[in-house]
Amino acid sequence: MPDTRKHRGPGPQDPEWFGPDARPALAAAVSDLSWLLSRGYAAPSSLKLVGDRYALVERQRTAVLRSACSDGALAGRRARQVGVAALRGRPLRIDGFNLILTLESALGGGVIIGGRDGSFRDLASVHGTYRKVEETQPALDLAARLLAAWGAGPCTWLLDAPVSNSGRLAEMVRATSPDWAAEVVQNPDAVLVQPGDLVATADAVILDNCGEWVGLAGAMVEAGAPGAFVIDLG
Repeated sequence: MPDTRKHRGPGPQDPEWFGPDARPALAAAVSDLSWLLSRGYAAPSSLKLVGDRYALVERQRTAVLRSACSDGALAGRRARQVGVAALRGRPLRIDGFNLILTLESALGGGVIIGGRDGSFRDLASVHGTYRKVEETQPALDLAARLLAAWGAGPCTWLLDAPVSNSGRLAEMVRATSPDWAAEVVQNPDAVLVQPGDLVATADAVILDNCGEWVGLAGAMVEAGAPGAFVIDLG
């Protein structure tokens, strides 16, 4: 069945699954999962154990997994994290789909998770195909306005070539700001973990292997989408 969604908004049961009554159990699940990961337990079996304990549905388990991290990972990420004040005059490599999906979700009323490491993450996924929604251009405009205000140097958006329509998104990126470049590459992760420019991502694998990074999505949501459906599970 084709994806006909026009918004990157909330699921029909998200107000219940991520509402005030559900949040204590979700936060406890993140804490428990992080404890297990810190002691070397495998993520899949640990998530099942924790999810079963708190009777979480699959979407809640996804949020918990994206929010948790081991103590070692947390320390490493914090040691290499910089704030938006460090953007001024510095070239920036942006994990393109990671940022755009979070901004689209925030503007569309979708759930945004504040993780243990302070990063903001969405619950959307592209499943091999990216579909432009009504929030896409507003999300790019928001990013352009804030990056200009923060004085970021030349910005390069990296997009996944295997994802359908990545070329079209790259065109939109280039058209939004003269200070932006967009590259469609086979594996953006491999580029982002290379030494060099500051990295903007919330992807856990990249965060554990890159150099200095900035939580751009979180900063932009807080600055430009104050009414977003954000839940802090950290």
